[in-house]
Amino acid sequence: MFISKSQCLSCHSSVPKDVSSLFDLRSTGCLLFAIQCLKSLSAQTGRLLLGFRKWYYNLCGFNKLGLMYEDTIYENSDVKEALKRIPENVYNDRIFRIKRALDLSMKHQILPKDQWTKYEEDYAYLKPYVDEVIRERKEREEWMKK
Repeated sequence: MFISKSQCLSCHSSVPKDVSSLFDLRSTGCLLFAIQCLKSLSAQTGRLLLGFRKWYYNLCGFNKLGLMYEDTIYENSDVKEALKRIPENVYNDRIFRIKRALDLSMKHQILPKDQWTKYEEDYAYLKPYVDEVIRERKEREEWMKK
């Protein structure tokens, strides 16, 4: 799709559907139209990335055992300290999910599909605590250098 220099945003009601047309916009003087095209493509790309994230989330398989993403992360010293700081009910829910997943794994079974953890339901319950522990560790290391 080639756009002449005389064309502008007010003249166009449609936005190009492919990225190759954006390269043709460089030679035009229609900056507003180019911005609208980029916004439209970024929205389409965002939907595409969300679809890819959901597909990959289901492909990993931990959700079929009822686990959340942060139930599967490696427990280094920072994560172990963060686990000590999370509320007791969150910790108990995590332990329940892990024990259920181990039981299902030993039986070579998965949960019924309506009990799988959905992408939308998975949230970062541990990340704020891990970030806090890492920040404190770095601060302590800086203090010890002085």
